[in-house]
Amino acid sequence: MKIPVAKALFKSHSYAEYRKVVSDLLRNEKSTGKEQSSELTLYSGLNETRMNRLEKTMKISEEIVHQLKSLKNEYIWLVISEGWCGDAAQSLPVFNAMAEASDGKVELKIVLRDENEELMNLFLTNKKRAIPKLIVINRETGSVLAHWGPRPKGASELIDDYKKKYGTIDETAKTKLQMWYLHDKGESAQNEIIGMMLDLDQIISS
Repeated sequence: MKIPVAKALFKSHSYAEYRKVVSDLLRNEKSTGKEQSSELTLYSGLNETRMNRLEKTMKISEEIVHQLKSLKNEYIWLVISEGWCGDAAQSLPVFNAMAEASDGKVELKIVLRDENEELMNLFLTNKKRAIPKLIVINRETGSVLAHWGPRPKGASELIDDYKKKYGTIDETAKTKLQMWYLHDKGESAQNEIIGMMLDLDQIISS
């Protein structure tokens, strides 16, 4: 296991612990991360509402539940996140529901990006510290097998196309992205992640 990964796991949070960290900071009008601003605190508050809604409305399909329970190996999903990140708010409830549905085959652990710079630098996206980033670890060997993020393919294409057309990611783009997530209901992330996990599981078991 790489040292930055081991260090991150040592100080990682469960999903419930992560939610509490974000909520406790919000009560003091703060957000996670090194940078503090009213804008980031606002985003954190919006994201808490989004996560609460997703936890109540998002469903893991019966097929994916069966596939998760049928995994032959056990895994840790180490996720890099921050409370102010809109993409993380849309994905973390999906990750958690999938892990809970796996009958112990997957354990979800969460760390904050700004507290784990060494780890983040190992998993850059186009040389940027984009989050969330889900890192798949073989529980038995401690080896990193793959990673996913920061967005499902459809969401990434929406943002890429908008940036090509307008040259920037503004509030309109962010609104369009949140609408995409609202209509998708976590299905794209589920499908992409279970596909990745089934491929990994087959490779390890062969």
